[in-house]
Amino acid sequence: MKRRQLAALAAALLLPLQYVHAQDLPKKTLTIVVGFAAGGAADHAARVVAKRLAENLGTSVVVDNKPGAGGNIAHQSVVRAEPDGSVILLGSIGPLAIAPHLMKVGYDPQKDLAPLTMGMDFPNVLVVPPSLGVKTVSELIALAKRDSSLNYGSTGVGSASHLAGELFNQMAGVDVVHVPFKGGAPAMIDLLAGRISMYFATMSTAGPHIATGKLIPLATTGLKRAPFLPELPTLDEAGLTGFVATNWYAFVAPGKTPAPVLDRWNQELVKAIKSPEVEAELTRAGLLPAPGTREELARRIDSESKTWGKVIAERKITAQ
Repeated sequence: MKRRQLAALAAALLLPLQYVHAQDLPKKTLTIVVGFAAGGAADHAARVVAKRLAENLGTSVVVDNKPGAGGNIAHQSVVRAEPDGSVILLGSIGPLAIAPHLMKVGYDPQKDLAPLTMGMDFPNVLVVPPSLGVKTVSELIALAKRDSSLNYGSTGVGSASHLAGELFNQMAGVDVVHVPFKGGAPAMIDLLAGRISMYFATMSTAGPHIATGKLIPLATTGLKRAPFLPELPTLDEAGLTGFVATNWYAFVAPGKTPAPVLDRWNQELVKAIKSPEVEAELTRAGLLPAPGTREELARRIDSESKTWGKVIAERKITAQ
């Protein structure tokens, strides 16, 4: 057989494989599951990305809110979902890297969920209502040492806001009581009403209320000042040396989803997040876009899990 004929035969044999790797997503409504209530930062991010995906793919992309248990209910539902590419999850640092060290979540994030891409990576901001009467971190710590009735809200047990509060307690030597909610929006309602004393909030949730003076920002939770509040110190700068508790959202799929489908989702999600309109909207909300490869996300989940597992064990943090 001539060399040209061999080449043609080889190309023909590869056609099915090429078709698989160019596989389209299911020809039906696509769903992005979110583990928090409507109106919060994760919900906002998912809806911004879903809109762009729908435009790019020419199909319907809906957001399905499944709040509760710090996002674990949503993660459990996606673990059980049909692995055909029709359902993905905007996961978060809590269920993916923190909660498994605090409680039985019913799944292994690194085995039962498949990474697609990092979505957004950002610090939270510590906010208090004006009625609390404090304007700095040092004033808040002094008040917490005098008043044992202070409490802080979170988006649920094992969430980034929960762990930020526990780190604050440990590093400041105080005992502010944890009050879990089903998402950022309900936590913000109670903070504005004065029913909770403080909250490590996303900028998307807190920003409008900071702008109107209904909330006072005290510090951000990264090691570097946040681009959306550059004048505000970090907790590290404010006296809690070494304090860092950043937040992130990432897209994952059911663990048994075929690799070609996972690759296609990565391509479409990265394309959507990198579009100028989506980047601008997320950045305005303080949700800094950070799309990347599937492998990068897998390494990030593993690294964060090891880091927070060690912190939880050393500080004896519980799910209470």
